[in-house]
Amino acid sequence: MRKKGTLAAAQRVKRCLLIGWGLLQLHGAAGQVLPTTAGAGVGANAASGTSSPSLPAAALHGDLQLDAQTYRPDAAIGAPVVPERLRANTFANLLLTAGAFSAGVRYEAYLPPLQGFDPRYRGQGFPYRFLRYDARRLHVTVGNFYEQFGNGLIFRAYEERNLGLDNSIDGLRVQAEPHAGIRLTGLVGRQRFFFDKSPTIVRGLDAEFSLNDLLPGLDSAATRVTVGGSFVSKYQADDDPTYVLPENVGAGAGRLTLTHGGFALNAEYAHKANDPTFTNSYIYRPGRAALLSASWSGAVGVVAAVKRVENMDFRVDRASSGAYGALNFLPALTRQHTYALAATLYPYATQPLGEVAGQVEVTYHVPKGGLGGAYGTDISFNMSAANGIDRRRLNDEQTTRQGYASAFFKPGPTVLFRDYNLELHRRFSPRWKANFAYLHLTYNKDAVQGLEGYGTVQAHVVVVDVLHKFSPRHSLRLETQTLQTRQDQGAWAMALLEYTHSPHFFATIYDQWNYANPHPEQRLHYLGGQVGYVGGTTRLALGYGRQRAGIVCVGGVCRFVPASNGASLSLTSSF
Repeated sequence: MRKKGTLAAAQRVKRCLLIGWGLLQLHGAAGQVLPTTAGAGVGANAASGTSSPSLPAAALHGDLQLDAQTYRPDAAIGAPVVPERLRANTFANLLLTAGAFSAGVRYEAYLPPLQGFDPRYRGQGFPYRFLRYDARRLHVTVGNFYEQFGNGLIFRAYEERNLGLDNSIDGLRVQAEPHAGIRLTGLVGRQRFFFDKSPTIVRGLDAEFSLNDLLPGLDSAATRVTVGGSFVSKYQADDDPTYVLPENVGAGAGRLTLTHGGFALNAEYAHKANDPTFTNSYIYRPGRAALLSASWSGAVGVVAAVKRVENMDFRVDRASSGAYGALNFLPALTRQHTYALAATLYPYATQPLGEVAGQVEVTYHVPKGGLGGAYGTDISFNMSAANGIDRRRLNDEQTTRQGYASAFFKPGPTVLFRDYNLELHRRFSPRWKANFAYLHLTYNKDAVQGLEGYGTVQAHVVVVDVLHKFSPRHSLRLETQTLQTRQDQGAWAMALLEYTHSPHFFATIYDQWNYANPHPEQRLHYLGGQVGYVGGTTRLALGYGRQRAGIVCVGGVCRFVPASNGASLSLTSSF
């Protein structure tokens, strides 16, 4: 005789199969909600008049992104000769939801990829697809998914399209909340590798506990405390002819979050087992990382953070290098500048093999009246610094291969980066407002970019950004920048003029001029422009001009963008 629990389980499986079959029968216009009638049957049941479980309402959503560019030879700026005069990156997502179920797929085409993106993206296909079930305390995903444990020090699977980075996991993820205040995540799978999957198996567990929900008497406390821990391991076969390499490499981390009123504290420590790789010269030294951040929100806003990273380049393939294939994420404690000369000439990239970094930011709103003016003034001061770690080389290549010794709390003598910046935002009248910024940068180009012969750059950047509204729908913005340095490529100047006809049209023209380049023949203008239209959820922009070579960074992860000359098209839309 069948047990009651077994019978209930069989009924649940039957119901899931019926719902899944019903999803296959749904049809209708894109974006339209497809209703079902209570008591209506599916397939043969409907024809015979017998009843079957009603289907949940379904909805289809999606989005499209197209980035295309033409390329003209331009030896003056170092633009490479591109055989394909037109290149394009295309993305299209479809998401179907029906009750507790959702399914999605993404089409990608690189025909071929834009310059600056990894050429291994060439081609087209469906590298991302998933099926997800969401219950009240249980969430199950099969297929591709993104995930992050804590701050990402040992695991982060994410997409950053501007960097050409997508390291989603293809496998199984289960998230559960067995009790209020307890959140558990388990996963297993393989990381995406362009249009394929890496051979490495990734396994992970994460647990987070809200002590206020678990401990009697703390549920109404003003101080909220959350603790968590995670473990990630990878398996890669040892096929190295020289070294005996660990095939299973694990990393663990513990974290604490505390909040009280306007105060917040976050701390995390991570440890990685010895993991000899190409990037660390196949040493057997374990990796360590620590991140501590605190913030205060009141009359004055303060954010401070410190970080130490040592031998934490954690990737699925021990023989690879670069941003692709990374299992973890090490955030850069630096200001993410949006102005062009500061953002792309000397951005900082996190050094996973070793850095000690810190950042402090103070913001204050000066009330209106007096120094604050008629509308008040926002002031922001930010300071960030990064040094290499303390290293004392060991002569142990033939024994333990630890590579070096290092004191955990002692910064090394190598200065990697400094950024001191001040910004002011002020409205002068209903029609006029302006931003002013000053930055002083110290940038060790050799160490940060892995180059030789450039040394350390000292640069001063000044930005003046003024907006004038002629009417509620018409505005004109003028942005001027200058970067002063005697090293590297010398001083730059930039001017940008942008007209906006709200809410649909905009037009921009700009020029970047390397007027003090030490080589007179390279004192060039990078002139360009763009026009665009925005309507509902659709945005279309057409541009033409020169683009100088530079680095694009997001959160301390970077990619190189070669110089180019040509037209560009950008289209985004959703439904």
